[in-house]
Amino acid sequence: MFKRVVSTLFASVFLTGLIATSAGCNTVHGMGQDIEQGGAKIKEEANERR
Repeated sequence: MFKRVVSTLFASVFLTGLIATSAGCNTVHGMGQDIEQGGAKIKEEANERR
């Protein structure tokens, strides 16, 4: 009985961590793309004003 409870708890914690990590990667990746696009716009504007 105790072993079953511990196994279920471990599996729940593992899956929660896996989901949180996956969501974090997507967020950081999206933020990197946004920053990259912002930098490209600044570069375009600087080139136009030369």
